[in-house]
Amino acid sequence: MGLEWDAWACKTRAAAGQSTIRTDVAGYPVWPFTGRTTGLIASPPCQAWSMAGKRLGLLDQPLVHQAVADLAQGHDTRTQLLASCRDARSLLAAEPMRYLHALNASGEPEWIAMEEVPDVLPLWRQYAAILRGWGFSVWTGIVNAADYGVPQTRRRAILLASRVRAAAPPEPTHARIPEPESLFGPGRQRWVSMAEALGWGATDRPVPTLCAGGGPGGGPEPFPSGSRKALADARHRGRWQPHPPGTALVLQSRREGAGWAERHGRRADRAADAPAPTFTAEAHRWSWSLRSNNQANATVRSVHEPAGTLFFGHRANECLWVAAPPPGTCAAPAAVVPESSRISAREAGVLQTFPTDYPWQGNKGQMFGQIGNAVPPRLAAHLLAPHLGKTLGPDDFTLAA
Repeated sequence: MGLEWDAWACKTRAAAGQSTIRTDVAGYPVWPFTGRTTGLIASPPCQAWSMAGKRLGLLDQPLVHQAVADLAQGHDTRTQLLASCRDARSLLAAEPMRYLHALNASGEPEWIAMEEVPDVLPLWRQYAAILRGWGFSVWTGIVNAADYGVPQTRRRAILLASRVRAAAPPEPTHARIPEPESLFGPGRQRWVSMAEALGWGATDRPVPTLCAGGGPGGGPEPFPSGSRKALADARHRGRWQPHPPGTALVLQSRREGAGWAERHGRRADRAADAPAPTFTAEAHRWSWSLRSNNQANATVRSVHEPAGTLFFGHRANECLWVAAPPPGTCAAPAAVVPESSRISAREAGVLQTFPTDYPWQGNKGQMFGQIGNAVPPRLAAHLLAPHLGKTLGPDDFTLAA
């Protein structure tokens, strides 16, 4: 049974066949769960703590620690503490303790799993100290989702606790550098790349041939100026073509991209006959990368690597597909492809290890918000399997294509 306040997240869960109560978790009573709870999963909102936001949760952290200590003693001081919080969402990280204290009176739950951004780890350690006093075995630490087959280097603070078994992190199944087989069994596999997860082959996502007159063969531009079409849609329309070997690729943009004027001068300031940047025949080997947001320090990863952490929200947090040439092949190194394309909700969901046909509900912004807030299902499976009595094997995971 899930507790969730976001209407569209509730609609998505309903479409996926998951039972959900739409409510404010801070106001919902615990008594309906007393005597019937085996496990508790808590993933409080991360916006107050995330690097994608203002991180006011870090300033509120002493108040959250105080709320946890008070709730563990059965004292509800949330109203007083909330009045001093700089971000009202900060105190939701203390909310699991309200449920745990009430359930503990009846010897529940049997196990606990909690997830948040890395900066919340000190709070999880406070929870751990309290839970050990109640008879739980507890492990806390930081895990990298890529180590468990998620095509994304998403780092998260985790708490695992159990009354009936020793709590420990799941054994990683993947590594940045693959490990050879040994006497103790097969080694860890290489991290899963975005291309592998999305089912892209070597030629599935070629860079378009850009011509001064428009798109391939002088036809319409693959991405007309101002458009934000998904690359997959363009590929399905047949607008993308590999660049013919042995010829140069000439780039003349109708929208010259951020920073172009500063690097090359504005079009009106250049001689009318000044040539556009020309790329060698090696340009047909350009590859796609994913830029995690529009900010200057954005993580940019090749499709042959896992993505950086996916997060969405305001426009500065858009994830964009961009193209880049191989090193040493660009005659004008500062030149850029004029258009990039926003990642599609389906692609983002797959990089979070949701099925390709997962029934996301809402408009694009609402879907992206749900995807960015979710725990990757594949990581969750590794974290929960021991507590659910499950043994995971390779056949339990099929990367969406």
